[in-house]
Formats: sequence, C-alpha cells, structure tokens
Amino acid sequence: MRKTLIHLAVLGLPLLAAGCGGSDRPPPLAASTAARPLAATAAPAGPAISAAAYISNAASIDLFAVRSANVALQRSTNLRTREFASMMVAAHRGTAAQLSLAGRRLNLLPGADLMPRHDAMMAQLVAAGDFDATYRALQLQVHQDALTLHRNFAARGASPTLRPVAAAAVPIIERHLRLLRTL
Repeated sequence: MRKTLIHLAVLGLPLLAAGCGGSDRPPPLAASTAARPLAATAAPAGPAISAAAYISNAASIDLFAVRSANVALQRSTNLRTREFASMMVAAHRGTAAQLSLAGRRLNLLPGADLMPRHDAMMAQLVAAGDFDATYRALQLQVHQDALTLHRNFAARGASPTLRPVAAAAVPIIERHLRLLRTL
C-alpha cells in the first residue's frame, strides 16, 4: 500500500508542474470528436496525437489491465501470475487515476468501457483453455501497445497537461514488460 501511495505521489508531481502553465483546453468540438483507434495513435511519426484519442486509448488499456488482472486472480493457479496480476491492479488503477485527474482539467473524462479491441481480448481471455499462457500473451501485447502510445504522446502529444502523465507512465509500463518476460 505504501509503495502504491509513493507511486501515486511521484506520478502526481509532473501534473502539478504542468498545472502551473497556461490553459491548454481543447476547442469545444475536440472533446466530442471520436477517438482514433490505437493503430492510428501508435505510429512512430506524424502529427500530434489528440488529447481525446490519448485519453480514450490509455483509459481502455488501464481498464483492460485491471479487469484482466481480476480474472487472473480468480482463475490462475500460478503464484507468479497471481502476484503479477495483483501488481497490475494497483499500478493501472494508479495510472488511470492520474489520467482522470489530468483529463478533468481538459473536460475529457476517461470512458468506463473497453474499446472494441480490448473487449475482444477480454473475451479471448475468459474463453482461454490455457489461461496463464493467454493472460501473459495478452498482457505482453497490451503493454507493448501502451508503451508505444505513452512514448508517442509524451514526445508529441497535443496537450501539455497530458504529456507528463504519458511520460510518467513509460517507466511503469517498461517495468511491467520486463516482469512479463520473466513469467
């Protein structure tokens, strides 16, 4: 619990620094525009990623990580998988909280539903015969997507308020990927 609180405090520092700058609220239509799919936001080069697209994708990734971890805690018999799943719940609730806090400044709240891609991954996980292998494979896939999304947004995201959130998520996701490779 103490590690989680420290983690949240460290993640909050960039948000406080970002909050000292001017307003970067999007124009009124930006909040209502549909978010681009992850593939469009994960490209290595191109225009700035919109705040709405980033929040939509990042929120769905966090939600998938938490929901799939809860399923792993119920279904997995592997102690290491269960420990990893417990860590995913805490870590991704933390990154989701930071995303929500920053999103509120922009009047862009994260959605409470999975994007279709992550919804399909949940269905695949629930139906898996070899649960632990499927959980690991899906976590690797979604964390690689998350790393690309957060790195790209930290580098050229459209919102100065959200860029520190993305930058703070990168080392967390990198750590998760390292741990996943040892499962």
